[in-house]
Amino acid sequence: MVVYPKSLISIVVLLVGLALFFIFASFHLVSQPIGSTVHGYFNGVDDDSTNYDTVNRDSLISGGNETLIDSQIEVNGIAGGKHEGNGDLIEKSQSNLVLNVTEVVHNVEHPLPDLNNKSSGSIDSGCDLYHGKWVYDTSGPLYSHNSCPILTQMQNCQGNGRPDKEYENWRWKPSQCDLPRFNAKKFLELMRNKTIAFIGDSVARNQMESMMCILWQVEVPKNRGNRRMHRYYFKSTSTMVVRIWSSWLVDKTIERLDFAPEGVDKVHLDVPDPMLMEFYPNYDVIILSSGHWFAKQSAYILNNEIVGGQLWWPDKSRPPKINNIDAFGIATETAITVMATNPNYTGLTIVRSYSPDHYEGGAWNTGGSCMGKVKPALDGELAENGFTKMMHAQQMSGFNRATKKKTNKSKIVFMDITEAFGYRHDGHPGPYRSPDPKKKTKRGPDGKLPPQDCLHWCMPGPVDIWNEMIFEIIRREFKGNQ
Repeated sequence: MVVYPKSLISIVVLLVGLALFFIFASFHLVSQPIGSTVHGYFNGVDDDSTNYDTVNRDSLISGGNETLIDSQIEVNGIAGGKHEGNGDLIEKSQSNLVLNVTEVVHNVEHPLPDLNNKSSGSIDSGCDLYHGKWVYDTSGPLYSHNSCPILTQMQNCQGNGRPDKEYENWRWKPSQCDLPRFNAKKFLELMRNKTIAFIGDSVARNQMESMMCILWQVEVPKNRGNRRMHRYYFKSTSTMVVRIWSSWLVDKTIERLDFAPEGVDKVHLDVPDPMLMEFYPNYDVIILSSGHWFAKQSAYILNNEIVGGQLWWPDKSRPPKINNIDAFGIATETAITVMATNPNYTGLTIVRSYSPDHYEGGAWNTGGSCMGKVKPALDGELAENGFTKMMHAQQMSGFNRATKKKTNKSKIVFMDITEAFGYRHDGHPGPYRSPDPKKKTKRGPDGKLPPQDCLHWCMPGPVDIWNEMIFEIIRREFKGNQ
């Protein structure tokens, strides 16, 4: 047996240790990029000089959602406080598993966020969740269309007779990690003694109902709402799920103002929604989202001055100062600034990015359709939606401006779903909006398409992935506080 000097053995051990360290460190840096704030996605977006005033009504694809939004207006608005929904107000309406991947649809690649901008206060140090690919998962959805009693009927695609089901089985796979399958028991434990609130329009309601449907599979909550609020209480962990209706995230009045007559909504872009102001400091997690109501007729007010309007502007002699896309960015900034500067608010705010619609070939009232889409779009099939891109850019611009003003201990995260879900043209109800057996689901003899909903999401369906992202963001943030 050959005996080596102790000094030589020590050197060999040291070299092997250093080699292993560098291998591990390199792998970690490649697979776990630090941070996930969004400030670097759109460099210079605040200085964007694009003239959006030339965009007319017919070219604003999302502008066709007026009727669909009106059909799901909430009763008296919805609000919530810390720990109590009223069943009468509901509109008509697991452990981690290894995916059985049988098909890969597409890749979404982007520049990484600006890791030097810490203004959001987020520690979110996991991998980028928002760039990856859609994969087919044979394990199926987290619930069924008939196992959730609060599911709005217009989004109950299977209950409304949609013949295909593949859209329920596609899951999102980030490029550099796995997005865990939603575990309802673990989520409730993570949210023990906490309140999570969904604030926004009918698409926010869509997401909240998805969350409720998932949690309902492990525990039936107590309804602690009244005519002002929807709140559901999960007794096992003292967890509250709240929904607040806020169409624009800012204040709205209908009384006459200057040359804007009574009956036209006046959207006060620099005044936060009073319902939001009343309750938000009590919440631990807030999911903030909006955007589609900016396609509705309205007048925009800034510093008590009428500065623009959507589908309304009587004075042709003087052009409006802003349009609906600009207004969305300003309103986003207003709502987030409140949460970023109130010293009494220490919660986590997750800003869900603009949800894409898929009215291909026109708007909702000019032949736009998502009918017959049964799989996520391939790159060559993706219909460009310029309005969605501009709304997303303005939302991010407002987010960036607001987080730069941050003075409190809260955390703010941008959940950027827009591009990835742009590929999910298969995930909407389309013509399957009601259980009426006489509804039209095909072209008429004259070639006319049936009425369709290509804005909201089927449940089960792609919207459930939003809540898997929410779970992962909350897990990362809460873990960082321990």
